[in-house]
Amino acid sequence: MAPTARPTVAPPLSPHLQVYRWTWTMLMSILNRATGAALYGGTLLVTIWLVALASGPKAYGAVAWFFGSWIGLLILFAYTWVLLNHMLGGLRHFIWDTGRGFERHERMALSRMSLIASVALTIVIWALALLLH
Repeated sequence: MAPTARPTVAPPLSPHLQVYRWTWTMLMSILNRATGAALYGGTLLVTIWLVALASGPKAYGAVAWFFGSWIGLLILFAYTWVLLNHMLGGLRHFIWDTGRGFERHERMALSRMSLIASVALTIVIWALALLLH
């Protein structure tokens, strides 16, 4: 008796990003990872500032001048948002670690709130800093 031939079926292809419909939780997961990586750059900025502070008035003056320029302020503004967005993403994950917030509407609300709150808090912090400066 001859062996029966198996039908040749193409293996299933893994879906790629073009297949998925973007959701708030997907966006915030990607942003949380990206902001976590960007915090390394921000930590480098803080280190440069501290080393300049310890190195004397000339070094500190150069760093203070850069951070006071429009590009420096823009970098610091972005770093503030990165820090706050990552922190709020961590709080969102902490809520999930307690076993809460897994319903679809809760996941979406937490994701939206973390993005909106990070933008709002960044603006509030900078408005207060500029008013008190």
